[in-house]
Amino acid sequence: MKIVIAGAGEVGTHLAKLLSNEDQDIILLDSDQERLDVINDNYNLMTWNGSTSSFETLSDVGVSSTDLYIAVTPYETRNITSCAIAKRLGAKKTVARIDNSEFLKEKNGAVLKDIGVDSLIYPEDLAADEIARALAHNWARYWGELQDGHLLLIGVKLHSESPLINCKLKDLPVTAHDFHVAAIKRNNETIIPGGNDEILHDDIVYFITTPPYVEEVRDLCGKKKRVIKKALIMGGTRITMRFAKRFHDKYHLKIIDNDRENCENMATALPDCEIVLGDGRDIEVLRENNIYQYDAFLALTESSETNILTCLSAKEFGVPKTIADVENLQFVSQAENLNIGTIINKKLLASSRIFKILLDTDESNAKCLALADAEVAEMTVREGAKITKAPVKDLHLPFGMTLAALVRDDQYMLISGNTRIEAGDFVVVFCLNGTIGKIEKWFY
Repeated sequence: MKIVIAGAGEVGTHLAKLLSNEDQDIILLDSDQERLDVINDNYNLMTWNGSTSSFETLSDVGVSSTDLYIAVTPYETRNITSCAIAKRLGAKKTVARIDNSEFLKEKNGAVLKDIGVDSLIYPEDLAADEIARALAHNWARYWGELQDGHLLLIGVKLHSESPLINCKLKDLPVTAHDFHVAAIKRNNETIIPGGNDEILHDDIVYFITTPPYVEEVRDLCGKKKRVIKKALIMGGTRITMRFAKRFHDKYHLKIIDNDRENCENMATALPDCEIVLGDGRDIEVLRENNIYQYDAFLALTESSETNILTCLSAKEFGVPKTIADVENLQFVSQAENLNIGTIINKKLLASSRIFKILLDTDESNAKCLALADAEVAEMTVREGAKITKAPVKDLHLPFGMTLAALVRDDQYMLISGNTRIEAGDFVVVFCLNGTIGKIEKWFY
């Protein structure tokens, strides 16, 4: 499958690196050679220096034979123009990154479709959805839905309240197989565990389960269900604006920002929200705004460092749920190790959505991104596949993967060591980044 990524910014570069691990023909296009030089020979892709809105350049990269054209430069008009040209030159499917919610309206989407833009990626909208999920399921660090919500991937940081602490997986205090421990994040390492692996204090444990057993998983993690009614937000950014516009009627929102003009604009655009001019980095400002009375604190400024530090301060004030926007990818793992609640990153969210678009384009490549250094693969088992030859416990599967769940005849079930995979099953596999190539041969 041939994929052209137009724009070697942070989203485009991150996506190109992820896709380079797969058996795809990847071209990364940008007019800035210095950005392309960052991509070294360790990645299986081609870089091309040229304008993303040039007919000649797009012809030269062979866009006429491209299966998926992804425009993710920082400029939405350039992305839309680029997709329109690519479509006219023969690209089968186009995706444009946008920064304006107006394009998401149905009537406007039809116009964009007419000029050649098949799908839109609006990172701020994805971030707003992620924040809403984090508030709804506030006891979890991560909440992902697979198979239209029939299977759930839940990441939880475990403390001393959990009976799972210091337990080996084979000795977990459960009588039924109602969940599967798919991965353990410990410090900066993601572990795909076996039966002899032990769950330790402060581990982030990722469970695969089904909706009827969510409360059981929550209780085993020693967590309580909370209802979020009031949220204090620091930073009047585009993520803040998008979240507030969509969810102001569900939560009482107060927004603190240190830019007077921005506060005046928000006061007009968000009449149902409290707007405060002040510096949220100042402990006294947080105290004056009664931070200890809020159910959630959202740090959504443009600075990852500021967001991390202020969430730590909010925790000291006793705020039950904190969410930090951490856009520096190198900070994500370190931030997850701290007691700051949920981490959101627009690059990872955008990449995950594009993976799903890739799935729709190429049904043989069934996967969706779940974490910064691991992924969830959803794979169909073919007749005679190696994975069907014995029960899971006797397969001697490669290191770095675990079979978590399967769909068989519209029935959703978790996989244990005694499970025998059958041809036609749709299997959910949890694996480390870069290992999917070793895994695919077991299913085909």
